[in-house]
Amino acid sequence: MDVAFFTAWIQEIVRVLAVNRDVLTRLDAAIGDADHGTNLDRGFTSVRQAMTETPQETPGQLLTLVGTTLIRRVGGASGPLYGTLFRQLGKSFGDAREVSLDDLAAAFAAGVEAVKRLGKAAEGDKTMVDALAPASRALSAAAQERVKPEDALERAATAAAEGAKATIPLQARKGRASYLGPRSIGHEDPGAASAALLLSALRP
Repeated sequence: MDVAFFTAWIQEIVRVLAVNRDVLTRLDAAIGDADHGTNLDRGFTSVRQAMTETPQETPGQLLTLVGTTLIRRVGGASGPLYGTLFRQLGKSFGDAREVSLDDLAAAFAAGVEAVKRLGKAAEGDKTMVDALAPASRALSAAAQERVKPEDALERAATAAAEGAKATIPLQARKGRASYLGPRSIGHEDPGAASAALLLSALRP
């Protein structure tokens, strides 16, 4: 997987978020600030512009640029959290021009741990971690089983989607949604939903 692979991933994220912007905003309206979809759409549009203006030569450089741009351009908690995820991916890849499935699984696991630390969140707290962590486990398991990369990415995307849906019956313990207490139950977490969308963009 080279810089072209990850460029295509980011471009697909831009497209998917534009299509689902209003869906994410409606989810956020139920238990948050009603700006999650708008913020992410704006942030990744800025990412696409940055990628065009400053082409990168390696996956690590590209993903570091993505993360830095998100931190600068996206408001609320999602900018720093997603920015941290992508910056950790970039850091893990270093200067390599190509990365393997093992490399991606290890980098993604490190990225999820960085998100957990920053957000002080764990699985079950009704956050993006509820989608990211299962996706990371699925990716790592697939790498260990030596399955084809496209099958591994499919497994990760499926695990993320299932993790996002599993937030519906949970009571939020982090973020603005936690202020609602039991009223947060019955709603899909918008952060988990957007995380699942980001993973869906990795599908072949």
